[in-house]
Amino acid sequence: MKQRTLIMAALAVLLLLGAWLWLRPNSSNANKGPPVIAVDVATVQAADVPVYAEGLGTVQAFYTVTVTARVDGQVDKIGFTEGQDVTKGALIAQIDPRPFQAALGVAIATRDKDRAQLQNAHLDMQRYQLLAPEDLASKQTVDTQNALIAQLGAQVKGDEAAIDNARTQLDYTTIRSPIEGRTGIRLVDPGNIVHATDTTGIVVVTQLEPISVIFSLPEESFERVNAALQRAPVQTVALSRDRNEELDRGTLALIDNQIDQTTGTLRLKATLPNKQHHLWPGQFVNMRVLTQVQHQVLTMPAGALERGPDGLFTYLVNADSTIAVAPVTIGEQNNETVVVQKGLKAGDKVVASNQYRLQPGSHIRANAPRSSKGSASKPAEQAP
Repeated sequence: MKQRTLIMAALAVLLLLGAWLWLRPNSSNANKGPPVIAVDVATVQAADVPVYAEGLGTVQAFYTVTVTARVDGQVDKIGFTEGQDVTKGALIAQIDPRPFQAALGVAIATRDKDRAQLQNAHLDMQRYQLLAPEDLASKQTVDTQNALIAQLGAQVKGDEAAIDNARTQLDYTTIRSPIEGRTGIRLVDPGNIVHATDTTGIVVVTQLEPISVIFSLPEESFERVNAALQRAPVQTVALSRDRNEELDRGTLALIDNQIDQTTGTLRLKATLPNKQHHLWPGQFVNMRVLTQVQHQVLTMPAGALERGPDGLFTYLVNADSTIAVAPVTIGEQNNETVVVQKGLKAGDKVVASNQYRLQPGSHIRANAPRSSKGSASKPAEQAP
């Protein structure tokens, strides 16, 4: 019993000693003070800010032509490779020309026959005119001969028209590209019979340089876009679906002549040079229209803007590296920049990262400026 009491007492002493060691004040921690939070710091400064209207659009070829046969016949030759860039007038296909060459020969022969008859009628007329004064040729004979000459003359003109038609039909056997562009998938193989009534065609040729984009904007954007279009050519920018890549820049071609009342949107068309072929017909892109440029307005990074129960604010860096809440009123805003109308002045320092760890009075340490290379700068580089 005595041994058991001693063991219990020893355990109690050990527990008391452990609790004292655990709860003993740590002098090193007590001297540290409040924690310092590392953040990115940006300077409020004046800059030129472009103002864009943005909408979703579809890329369309500038010109699209379905090349079809205009005469019936057998395809002897295909003159292009699928996916090839062709110039205007390049050979697309050759139809067997022999039936049309024969028809042209018949038309020429008919014309020559009628010309010979017309020439003979003129000779007869000359004879009748010599005999008429001596009453050896009646007036009726002369009038009949005049009518025959007129009839044969008209017949020769009809033969000339038939020759032109036959020559045109023969020309149609050589099918050429009406535009400069890129060919698609071949729709007819050599040896097949094609007809002028076929709707499928031989190949579709699309012009890629330049190229068009049809896109929509809310009808509220009409006044701004229309005013910009009246002042000067309006710049447009085509962005990828995730808005991280700029595909091409061009100009606004036109605003559609009516607003879609069912959706409350306005259709617009932009033309872009597409030299690098980053845009392809049928592709969905985001389009930006530059409506104006605000000159020398106060700006801060979009990442410095916060939203609280009382409205928009940012964390302002004080001279002693503490922070304070600064309510702000903003104007235009994009993925990178916010225009500050009230609440800040040029030269103020604001916190642009780690705001979730901050509260008024927190001590901060500014991170080193981000390098132009490396992962830290990628978001800024990717932003259009």
